[in-house]
Amino acid sequence: MKEYITQAGDQWDMIAKKVYGNELRADILMQNNMELLDIYEFDAGTVIRCPELEKAATEDLPPWRR
Repeated sequence: MKEYITQAGDQWDMIAKKVYGNELRADILMQNNMELLDIYEFDAGTVIRCPELEKAATEDLPPWRR
């Protein structure tokens, strides 16, 4: 499992965009970091666990985006 270290001002959707290339994957980050759900905007230095996406999660993308 990869980790992402937040920068001041990061939000869940921004982190998902940086890590997975898709802000709609914020739910995956949130499910794997339940203890941080009360945070909307992060300070610098918070460690976010970022599980690898299953292949099925990317199969719904058009071929040029995979």
